[in-house]
Amino acid sequence: MSSLRRVLIANRGEIALRVLRACHHAGIEAVAAYSDADKAARWVELADDAVRLGGSPAAKSYLDPDAVLRAAHESGVDAVHPGYGFLAENADFARKAGEAGLVFIGPPPAEVIEQLGDKATARRMAEQAGVPVVPGSGPLTDLTAATEAAASIGFPLLVKASAGGGGRGIRPVRNAAELAEVLPTAQAEATAAFGDGTVYLERLVTNARHIEVQLLADEHGTVLHALERDCSVQRRRQKLVEEAPAPGLAPETRAAIADAAVRLARHVGYRNAGTAEFLLGEDGEFYFIEMNTRIQVEHPITECITGLDLVAEQLRIAAGDPLRVTQSDLTPDGAAIELRLNAEDPDHGFRPSPGELTRFDLPGGLGVRVDSGFTAGDRISPFYDSMLAKLICFGADRTEALARARQALAELRIDGLPTTASMHARILADPEFNAGPVHTGWLEPWLARER
Repeated sequence: MSSLRRVLIANRGEIALRVLRACHHAGIEAVAAYSDADKAARWVELADDAVRLGGSPAAKSYLDPDAVLRAAHESGVDAVHPGYGFLAENADFARKAGEAGLVFIGPPPAEVIEQLGDKATARRMAEQAGVPVVPGSGPLTDLTAATEAAASIGFPLLVKASAGGGGRGIRPVRNAAELAEVLPTAQAEATAAFGDGTVYLERLVTNARHIEVQLLADEHGTVLHALERDCSVQRRRQKLVEEAPAPGLAPETRAAIADAAVRLARHVGYRNAGTAEFLLGEDGEFYFIEMNTRIQVEHPITECITGLDLVAEQLRIAAGDPLRVTQSDLTPDGAAIELRLNAEDPDHGFRPSPGELTRFDLPGGLGVRVDSGFTAGDRISPFYDSMLAKLICFGADRTEALARARQALAELRIDGLPTTASMHARILADPEFNAGPVHTGWLEPWLARER
């Protein structure tokens, strides 16, 4: 990785620390870009250098492209790693970074981010690549066109923001009357969240599983998949529990989904790390839903079962080096599960619970990994995502991984604010979850019963 000397980490929390470690392992200097709320953070302290972005609100710091580019210029870096969230899938930022002479550690050219970031365009590209998609419409801006499209697709369906992501900007509708009621609200939400009120319609696949495929592609023509993950345990389309490999997946289905993901990546000329996401129906049919052009929150479980360091591979690809593995090297070794520990109160509607971590004793032992950017005494800011840590447990099989996760939760001690740890312990004790697999609609009724 001789062409990468110094990298600006344009993110915070556990992913900032994760990238910092990967840089140091590769002999690359890591520069932390921080907001006022994070000036005393652990990842800032451990960085080779640090530069202030701006005020605590994300819009004045991590979401400000000009501030990040200024920080890159001031700190003399030759590359920027955006992590996930914030500017990670902002095509305009990636383009400006390239124009400034910086390596953007993500998929070049920026047009790939732009095309895949628009859900309707991504659907069209998937169709061109021969990848199955959920029956749906093209981009829509008015009720008349939406009503005509819905009549063709059939109800129930989803109204989805074209520029959406992370499970946001999605509304289910059961009939034409609901569509007329929901469409203006969905468009307003899309405009507020993404700056684009365009939506599209997609048939609602009931009791579907959420299966995603980890992709890696270098500039030497190699495109491979690093197996799949199951992310079906979701609340309001936000992932809470992830597993790799996907439990109970038929070998032929696993192979077909992976092949579809690779085919799409090749079709769009993808490079670096990315994730193709699919819905798997009860009938065994699968459909592409979106492509995330970045490292995923849940990437550690893939690392556990493959032995890959996905962030290190990102750095190698960005430096122009070839991938160090071939497809035949990547076979699943064991099973892994990730639990997102959030500063939220699950007993009170998952209300965010910022405050001081008066105690933060993390578990250890064989098969246990914890990714976090925080330590005891830190204050959890109200300005950002509520995730405190990712608890990752792995074993020879799913049964052993789950047993280690239960033990790790029993050893975990967090004081000072409510977290989702107690909810995770109840999920891991549930017979239906343990029998697996569950679908994307499983958790919310389960939560209602648990109250």
